[in-house]
Amino acid sequence: MKRLACTACIAVSGTSLAASLPPEQLPAIQAATFEVVAAKPTDDPLSYEKPLPLDLLPFQERNDKYHSIGTAFAIGNGRYVTAAHVLMIGVNSLWGPPALRDNGGRVYGIADVQKFSLQQDFVVFTLAEQPSAMPLEINTVAAAGQTVFSVGNAYGTGVVLRDGLYTSDTPEQQDGRWKWMRFSAAASPGNSGGPLVDQDGKVIGVVLAKSPNENLNYALPIGLVMDAPDGQADIDVRSSYQFDVFDSTLTDTLKERFALPLPLDAFFKTFSKRTNAHFDTQLAALLAQQRERLFPNGEGSTRLLHEIADMGDFPKVIARNSNGGWVLSGKEDSDLRLSANGYLTPGSFGKSMLFHLRRPDDVPADKLYSDPAVPMDLLLKSAFIKRTIGSENITVTSLGKPTLDEAHVDAWGRRWQVWVWPIPYANTRLVMLALPVPNGYVGLARYANSIQDHDQLINAKALADFIYVNYDGTLAQWRDYLKHAPLHPAAMKDLRIDFEYGKRFSYASKRMELSITPEVQLIQADSTLTLGFAFFRDGGKVTWDVAELWLSARNDDRNYIMAVRSQAPAASMDDDDRNQWDRILNRRHPYNATARDSDDRSRITDVVGPAAADKPDVLYSVHYVEEGKQDAEAMKAKLDLLVKGVRILEY
Repeated sequence: MKRLACTACIAVSGTSLAASLPPEQLPAIQAATFEVVAAKPTDDPLSYEKPLPLDLLPFQERNDKYHSIGTAFAIGNGRYVTAAHVLMIGVNSLWGPPALRDNGGRVYGIADVQKFSLQQDFVVFTLAEQPSAMPLEINTVAAAGQTVFSVGNAYGTGVVLRDGLYTSDTPEQQDGRWKWMRFSAAASPGNSGGPLVDQDGKVIGVVLAKSPNENLNYALPIGLVMDAPDGQADIDVRSSYQFDVFDSTLTDTLKERFALPLPLDAFFKTFSKRTNAHFDTQLAALLAQQRERLFPNGEGSTRLLHEIADMGDFPKVIARNSNGGWVLSGKEDSDLRLSANGYLTPGSFGKSMLFHLRRPDDVPADKLYSDPAVPMDLLLKSAFIKRTIGSENITVTSLGKPTLDEAHVDAWGRRWQVWVWPIPYANTRLVMLALPVPNGYVGLARYANSIQDHDQLINAKALADFIYVNYDGTLAQWRDYLKHAPLHPAAMKDLRIDFEYGKRFSYASKRMELSITPEVQLIQADSTLTLGFAFFRDGGKVTWDVAELWLSARNDDRNYIMAVRSQAPAASMDDDDRNQWDRILNRRHPYNATARDSDDRSRITDVVGPAAADKPDVLYSVHYVEEGKQDAEAMKAKLDLLVKGVRILEY
């Protein structure tokens, strides 16, 4: 069953006559049936590439102050009914609260919610001011086989009546606790919450949903609405919960009940509090269920814990493949060049956008790291948000200030900046986690409709634990980044990076120390330093720490030095892994301090650490690379100088 989508089109007055319904009944049905509307935002914090061409929209849509989102109808005693999923558009909404609009265009605010059932998909409420229309009569004993009429705000074009047959009843899918009515009268987006009436104009059901595979629609028998207990909100629906990095699903039932009546705003707050707590519990339970196999646990994590899988500056997601192994995932797209040597690399993983933003040289680091609008405006140059107006797609160029700006420290001690931006015209929010790195930001972003914003936010934060990222930048960028200690990950607490252009460079950690002078390699502002962070076991515990250091003479990959941490393979790893470790352990080619040529470069590699006889678990290989074909003895002399400046502190 597919619930009818609520439309954001604009309703106009008018009724389409159904031939077999007595004409004298039409005015009463029309008067008792209302559009459910929500006020359009009056202020737009977004900026666009050009003025919005609103003249491309139909006159009514262009001038109406409201979005049309569904249908409701009067049932007597000052009470009204619509579909629960129509009212739920108001939860955390960026539009005005749901209200009713009559055929004359008058709008009535909702006062109190009196009955609510999420599983049966209905809500009964009162209005702050009563319309003069008489309620519809009720028929609770309708039988299949009769002619019926769906009444509703079809596609936002006003109240429309369409005829068909009440064909059958079918049990609800979860537990068969009641039966849906199935009917063939047409129902379109916007019909949700409208009445299904018989030939006498009496309500027999509430139009709710459309069959996904056939031309039949669903309605809830009106008797279930009338018999439901007053003063109660009931939530009892089965839900399937998933997380981005594996395909396992947690199936559970969301069961909540709270007292009514409540004013509409208080109802929304209570509903959000209960459902958000459920999402928190579901995510925690799903991760706990997978704990033994969840990275970095389980045999599927072994390979990734023994290799430096990627030295690029684009973030990857650690995800479980169909064989149960944890691998680096995510699609990386082509760079988008920005001004002043900046660039943006977009990409994706599932429903998340991934990105790497290289700070333009003319954007101060202080501004980039302190004002969320600065990186966002640069990201928007990729035109990833467009607003459709008629036949045109207009690029959004700025989102203004975020409504949420906070820090999130992930499981590995990395400090993410969490931003949430409203996109009012779409009743949607953009959730973003951005990790400051020396040359800018890496991060992920996803959209959340208003009712999902909490769930999307907690999922994005949980996903941060599975992001594989390196820290890269020119020495000039590193100099700026090192000034912002509160942005650094916990793993950098004990790191010492010091340099003076043209004179020296040094790096020190609890694992390794390295220092060079220009005798080994140029040290200048555009030299590039990459710290390759990896996950590995240390003292029986998995840590996230530097496993590779790469320093180029210039901002390229032609002339560089490199120090790489390697560790003995696990027993479960294959012969290729053991052979690779054996070459490192016994200083065999290419780890034998002998120059070699490849890819128009000369390379030479040595190993620093104890001899094979000492059976070390960790060794470091040190590499010197220079473009072109170089003299072997000169390469060896450079390597010796490099090795002389390396001190290994772990074995």
